[in-house]
Amino acid sequence: MRWLQLLTASLLPFTALAAKKSTGDRFTDARAKSFFVGYPLKLDDAGYAQLTKSPRDYGVAVLLTALEPRFGCMLCRDFQPEWDLLGKSWMKGDKDGKTRLVFGTLDFVDGKNTFQSMMLQTAPVLLYFHPTVGANAKVDSAPVRFDFTAGPQKAEQIHAWIARQLPADVPKPSVSRPIDWVFYISATVIVLGGITAISVAWPYIIPILQNRNLWAAVSLIAVLLFTSGHMFNHIRKTPYVVGDGKGGMNYFAGGFSSQYGLESQIVAAIYGILAFAAISLAIKVPRIKDPRAQSFAVFLWTGVLFGMYSFLLSVFRIKNGGYPFYLPPF
Repeated sequence: MRWLQLLTASLLPFTALAAKKSTGDRFTDARAKSFFVGYPLKLDDAGYAQLTKSPRDYGVAVLLTALEPRFGCMLCRDFQPEWDLLGKSWMKGDKDGKTRLVFGTLDFVDGKNTFQSMMLQTAPVLLYFHPTVGANAKVDSAPVRFDFTAGPQKAEQIHAWIARQLPADVPKPSVSRPIDWVFYISATVIVLGGITAISVAWPYIIPILQNRNLWAAVSLIAVLLFTSGHMFNHIRKTPYVVGDGKGGMNYFAGGFSSQYGLESQIVAAIYGILAFAAISLAIKVPRIKDPRAQSFAVFLWTGVLFGMYSFLLSVFRIKNGGYPFYLPPF
């Protein structure tokens, strides 16, 4: 390891010289520099002016941003990884430079003069400079501007915007995202853990799922819930209760086209008690062996059935004031 570090240190001056060596072609120099300093290119005022000045036979996509925490630009920091991913993906898919496009990043700290000359008050801002000479040149040398008014953008969205600026016959390398191994490993562990848990608990789950009484109870609750107007309350956003203007509360709304939240719960409870009383009279009472206890149960559940039905009729009379029938005691 020691000799490898020494070899790397000894080669640094040569790589620096190679990066600084100019060929006279700004596009070629920018691509050569990217192999040593990374892509997109990190620019300053001078580098920005040199890269974007006319004439140029290549396109330039420059992100003007403010990454330092003191500027408080969360949008800048959120988008920067997507911009770096787009630049690296483009460089990887355009090894021969056929697209004639350079990606760069100008931070406010390194490009204050540029920001001031453009009178920029917000960041980030993405600029695309069309070529001014060559086959794909545009007469208007002013850059095309993309403002992040819709919030953070994905690399694919910016790729689509840049692709619209390029001619149709120019290749457009796609965004290549790295494999998210954490996601796939986590998903695999969760799926395998779920399968194992179900396999172990299956002998205990089967009897519950096959229990007729459980399904009967669930079905009865669902029937009572939806016949009492539960979905009506959710759709219409009805109030739970309403004041009567005299310091009290109205629990029932007049008319059949409106109701309150508590009203539907009261009606569901009435239906539930009536159903339970009818089931008890039909199933439970005949199984009682003691005649006296059986007679008492008959009178008890019949009284409950009569009283709750009387209360249901009184509620119906509140909803429809012209209804003439009722049962005592309500």
